[in-house]
Amino acid sequence: MNSRPGLGRLADSWYRRSPWLLLLAPLSLLFRLAVLCRLLMYRAGLLASHRLPVPVIVVGNLAVGGTGKTPLVGWLAEHATRAGRQPGIVARGYGGDAVHWPQQVRPDSDPAVVGDEAVLLAGKTGCPMAVGPDRVAAARALLEHSQCDMVLSDDGLQHYALQRDIEIAVIDGVRRFGNGLCLPAGPLREPVKRLARVDLVVVNGLGNRGEYPMTMRLTRVRSLNDPGEERELRSLHGTSVHAVAGIGNPGRFFSALREAGLRVEEHAFPDHHVFVPKDLQFGDDRPVVMTEKDAVKCRDLAVDNCWFAPVTIDLPQEFSDRFDELLAAIA
Repeated sequence: MNSRPGLGRLADSWYRRSPWLLLLAPLSLLFRLAVLCRLLMYRAGLLASHRLPVPVIVVGNLAVGGTGKTPLVGWLAEHATRAGRQPGIVARGYGGDAVHWPQQVRPDSDPAVVGDEAVLLAGKTGCPMAVGPDRVAAARALLEHSQCDMVLSDDGLQHYALQRDIEIAVIDGVRRFGNGLCLPAGPLREPVKRLARVDLVVVNGLGNRGEYPMTMRLTRVRSLNDPGEERELRSLHGTSVHAVAGIGNPGRFFSALREAGLRVEEHAFPDHHVFVPKDLQFGDDRPVVMTEKDAVKCRDLAVDNCWFAPVTIDLPQEFSDRFDELLAAIA
């Protein structure tokens, strides 16, 4: 099954710079006006913005779709923990259908309730985590139930109700900003000039001057049915596999597998797709390799010969040093 991921044809048009999108330009102008009015209302105090008693670091993006925010939040949490801090994480909980919000998240939480990215982060970092549409309520619940001395927000660059001390924007190094237009004629939630107000710009791939490059590597795979069973990704070199991805930018995952020497048959699903066993059954004995994010939703499906690939990210020392400087200045 090869499904079109994410926003489908509209998203493809943003990045192909299709001329017909000019028909949507008036709606994009209205969207930009609404974004500006909302920002001015927060600045004027007409909309409430809340400060927490601990530093808040927001990791977000301008364009809709996957850019690598969640892996970076995981990296920041582990970096802060090594430095002796006690970070906590908040997120929207997108894809979760909890009746009541906010929700505390544990590694064994149900991704159908709290969202797949939340369960992934809780498992990878071991940090306390809370999710909910209201980031302020989620952060307050997090502080109430833990001893966090800083809060990392996965996404939420546009969630101005939660005041922040450090803003980090993540950009897809290949797709960048598409046609540069705001929704719906383009992929942007805010104009590109918004980057001038953030503290750090991280590029998933090769960046420009003033941007910190982030490299995402796949080096090993783990069995979906037994995560303790692990093998090097290079052991699958030359092997024909079914590659499954229900993420914002599945093409990046497929490309990474091909770069590792795997022969890939692509199976792209919409972001946050809810998998069922038949989604992973292709009528042959070839291995199925999926993303780490998708694995948290598939771990109870009991599908044989299915593997997931954890992501390792590398950032330059200059980024670590600058982040530590900003955090120290807050303290």
